[in-house]
Amino acid sequence: MSEDFNFTGVAQVGQTQTQPQNLSRASTSRDVDGNSGAVGHDNLLPIANVGRIMKDVLPPQAKISKRAKETIQECATEFVGFVTGEASERCRRERRKTINGDDICHAMRSLGLDHYADAMRRYLQRYRESEELAAALNNGSGGIQIDVRAELSIFRGNEQQDRN
Repeated sequence: MSEDFNFTGVAQVGQTQTQPQNLSRASTSRDVDGNSGAVGHDNLLPIANVGRIMKDVLPPQAKISKRAKETIQECATEFVGFVTGEASERCRRERRKTINGDDICHAMRSLGLDHYADAMRRYLQRYRESEELAAALNNGSGGIQIDVRAELSIFRGNEQQDRN
């Protein structure tokens, strides 16, 4: 059984490689024909965003080197591309043009990333619930309605009972 994975720095089926490639960017991976899929720095996740995410999980006094940020930037970009590519394949097979959150969850599962897929599924569920609530509140119908007078009368009734 032969599988072609297009990971950066990993040899394709039928190719031999004695040393890992010296990679400056994740986007330098090559397709099966050997054509460069290189797209340059423009397709990397923004380094400021990557740095901010990294900083958020570290103690306040921790420092992050430029090279560490660049490395995580490359890895995160590759990860997003890898999962999105799998989701895109599913959409192509189903003749759809738009990738949705369910496609991303399915892609994560099929890539063996069940833990991430479960977290994504929970996030999607909460997100969709909040969107439904926001829509109901914006429409003014079917939303949460509170009868303030009834609530106040209940409160006043309890207050009067407490006095007796």
